[in-house]
Amino acid sequence: MQTFDSTRTTTAVSTALLAFALIVGCGGTATDAPAVSQSVPARSPTSEPDRRVVVLGDSLAAGLGLPESEAFPAVVEARLRDRGFDVEVVNAGVSGDTSAGGLARLDWVLQRPADVLVVELGGNDALRGQPVDTTEANLREIVRRGRAAGARVVLLGMDVPTNYGSDYASAFAAIYPRVAEDEGAVLVPGFVREVGSDPDLLQPDGLHPTAEGQRRLARRLVPTLIEALDDR
Repeated sequence: MQTFDSTRTTTAVSTALLAFALIVGCGGTATDAPAVSQSVPARSPTSEPDRRVVVLGDSLAAGLGLPESEAFPAVVEARLRDRGFDVEVVNAGVSGDTSAGGLARLDWVLQRPADVLVVELGGNDALRGQPVDTTEANLREIVRRGRAAGARVVLLGMDVPTNYGSDYASAFAAIYPRVAEDEGAVLVPGFVREVGSDPDLLQPDGLHPTAEGQRRLARRLVPTLIEALDDR
């Protein structure tokens, strides 16, 4: 799996943000990765896959705290290949990134065409209390540019705690279904909800997913990607 270099620094987040802290990083262990099906031979470094998926995200995608080889993009690639897809999943996760940061580097990320663009962004915006309309505008533009580049766009919905008030949390959560519907993206609602609400799926720091937590995120995403790739 191709990856983009990123600085892996642990972000100090209060325990009140436990369920939401997943959006700022995680990873897994290589020994637990699903085996690749023998029906899809491993690609050589110079071969081109039939399909290409790009995950534009923050440190949840980058794999903060665990080997990047088991962040959910890597697990997703293994599971898709195990199901017969000759696919490359590019991990374009950068720790601490915001929706504005993702938008700023999107054109560079899409220099090589992608069949599917997965957008895992916005969580750090909420942690910093960024205006909801600013985050929404950035996500809309990311979806529009992704579609204009020929990619099917999958938007991962994020939940936020009520530290900035219930009105902010509700307004933020509403961004994702609205953008998905208006801009023609496929929505995966509450992407981190299961993992963030289960302490057994978090590392000892109580903030970042275990390897099993990463596998749960991959399991959540794979069916949507199968549908998206089948439509290409």
